[in-house]
Amino acid sequence: MMASMRFVLCLCVLGGLMLPVAQAAESSPAISEQVTITDVQVRNSDHGTVVLLLAEGKAIPIFVDPTVALSIQSALSGEKIPRPLSHDLMHTILEAYGGTVLQTVITLHDGTYYGALTVSVQGQVKAFDSRSSDSIALAIHFKAPIIAGRDLLNSAGRLPEKPKADTL
Repeated sequence: MMASMRFVLCLCVLGGLMLPVAQAAESSPAISEQVTITDVQVRNSDHGTVVLLLAEGKAIPIFVDPTVALSIQSALSGEKIPRPLSHDLMHTILEAYGGTVLQTVITLHDGTYYGALTVSVQGQVKAFDSRSSDSIALAIHFKAPIIAGRDLLNSAGRLPEKPKADTL
């Protein structure tokens, strides 16, 4: 089983398929086509801080805590905050060891968003289960693709012409 996972992982990374390891290892005809997120925005709403994953005129809303929102927003804008947050620290540690984030895949299970963060360090590639917000923050820090299933994107709402919520 481990050898087949490695083989599938190599196909995913080298073949450009961008499938998460967990899904690749359990591949079935039910796996949805995957879409690359084209924009990420952080906004305040009446219900709290929300990260919007945007693609094809649709938005996947993921509510996050203010600290994660700050980390994502600073990574998006390139602004340095006075002290490193957890994602800044992980970014620094990975870079110090020659590591990089290759991608993250966002999925939804039982009303909870999950992230499958694929990391490469010194030639070893591994996928890690994570909170979607953490994997989004790290993907942005490394300018890595954020992937979602077409079914998830299709279930998301269309963006209004002029969003009502404020952008951070």
